[in-house]
Amino acid sequence: MNKNILVVFTISTDNLPNNFQEIIKHELEIIAQWKAEGILEQFFLKQTKNGAVLVFKDIDEAKAKDLMETLPLYQFVKSVEYFDLIKQF
Repeated sequence: MNKNILVVFTISTDNLPNNFQEIIKHELEIIAQWKAEGILEQFFLKQTKNGAVLVFKDIDEAKAKDLMETLPLYQFVKSVEYFDLIKQF
C-alpha cells in the first residue's frame, strides 16, 4: 500500500487545564511512538501553536481516525480534517 493520510487538527485554547504541559508531554510521547513504529511519516505544529498536521503512512482513514482519538489533546479538538493522499515519489 502506498497510501498516506494527512490529518489537520486545531484545538480550542479556551479554558485549558492547569496540567496542559503534562498533556503535551504525553501527546509527544505517543507521536514519537508512532514515528518509531513507522506509521507516522511527518509531524508539524501549526505556526499559531493551536494545532498540528500529521502525515500517516500505509494506513487507511479509519485507522487514522482511531489513532487520533487516542491522543490526549483530542479532548480539546475544535476541528479535524482527513485527506487521503497517494504518494508519487
